[in-house]
Amino acid sequence: MKGRESGMPQEDAWAEFFDADAAMALLWPQGDGDVVELGSGYGTFTVAAAARTKGTLTAIDIEPDMVDYTRAKAASRGLSNIHAVLRDVVAEGLGLPVASQAHAMVYNLLHLEEPVALLRTIRESLRPGGTVSVIHWRSDMPTPRGPSLAIRPSPGDCRRWMAEAGFQAIREVDLAHACPYHYGLIATR
Repeated sequence: MKGRESGMPQEDAWAEFFDADAAMALLWPQGDGDVVELGSGYGTFTVAAAARTKGTLTAIDIEPDMVDYTRAKAASRGLSNIHAVLRDVVAEGLGLPVASQAHAMVYNLLHLEEPVALLRTIRESLRPGGTVSVIHWRSDMPTPRGPSLAIRPSPGDCRRWMAEAGFQAIREVDLAHACPYHYGLIATR
């Protein structure tokens, strides 16, 4: 099930909104174990995270073009640990073993209709002590891209949903220098 449309610009425009390496240093500093990314898009964060781990990074997207693009980007950078998958995670789940992932990346997705259900699915995939990082477009200001302000969750919304899904130690991460139009959160299973 494709979520509420937020618009996806061309990759060069998309890349201007993020310093993915700096963001990943803040959101997933430990960098070991397997990782799952939901909504990988152009692989902006996929490549940054895959370069930080010896584990497998499963990059999931609902758009065939984005999956192909991520595969090509991984190959061009010699990153053999990226496994790009075409999948509707809302309808089909993640397709990963329970408690198998060290980290989950949920970036610009929680404007979906059922965020708590998605977060519960993600939590189930994480090993005990595993972490999830959430990035979303800021809801307190207009931004150059992203879903309409009417459907953007606030950091408080995301914290509440993460707690309802069973996450603990939820904290906000200051992404101002890495992703000025976004906020970030980290939590632990």
